[in-house]
Amino acid sequence: MKGREERLKLIRQIIRSSRVRSQEELLERLAAYGHRITQATLSRDLKLLKVGKVAEGENGYYYILPGENEAEGEVGNNFVQDFIRGFRSLEFSGNLVVIRTLPGHANSVAFALDTFQIPTLLGTVAGDDTIIAVLKEGTSRNTFLESLSRYIPSFRGA
Repeated sequence: MKGREERLKLIRQIIRSSRVRSQEELLERLAAYGHRITQATLSRDLKLLKVGKVAEGENGYYYILPGENEAEGEVGNNFVQDFIRGFRSLEFSGNLVVIRTLPGHANSVAFALDTFQIPTLLGTVAGDDTIIAVLKEGTSRNTFLESLSRYIPSFRGA
């Protein structure tokens, strides 16, 4: 059995070098290199590496690592499009923001938010159609909304 660090390095390499569209495809590629793991292990690895999915028009989605500069403008635009496509509403409660999305879109919207690296946003947790975003203590609603509108100029809020 090969080590975890070696496997994580290989996952990064595979995702950087090709457009992987599913965990099944990634499992097959890992197995070809001698890394036979379960889907649950791969899912944990992808979460640890903060791997997200980016829309590719009618071709579906593919995996991407955070902070990758590959076609930066195009990827950045994809994140904006993912956010706009999936976003439904948001509501504040203290330093938490509950963001509603279309079913199945919460992960891509949360990944977009994380990728924007908004200074007042500590992090996100995504389900199927709901995201919990945690703001730094003392961040006003308007400050967060203004920061978000810098990345998504067409964003109008709740």
